[in-house]
Amino acid sequence: MDHKGLLREGVFGWVWAADCDYRPRDFEIEVHNRLDEEHYTKTLLHELWHVYQHVKGALRDKHGKRLWKGIDHSETDYEDQPWEQQAHHMEDVLYEEYLNLPKPRVFPNRLIKQ
Repeated sequence: MDHKGLLREGVFGWVWAADCDYRPRDFEIEVHNRLDEEHYTKTLLHELWHVYQHVKGALRDKHGKRLWKGIDHSETDYEDQPWEQQAHHMEDVLYEEYLNLPKPRVFPNRLIKQ
């Protein structure tokens, strides 16, 4: 996981398989380093959903082609790519679940004078 200025690339984040195209298990994620907390969290959840899609085998890169459930979508426009539509939907679902998690209890640190 890297935090970088991605403004020139025009993205908030991206992910790619670092080990291989066939059944990848090692991924690299980059997230833009100037996002507010909400956009950072949603972007991270979005990219992690792509990791999930790759691990489950729904999204694959094979011989220079991008396959979704075995169908070549290499020429599909970004907004029409089914894996992006799913990831955009899931980033909102997961973010809402994240916001509704119970808040952790904070215990005072007895080693620090207050």
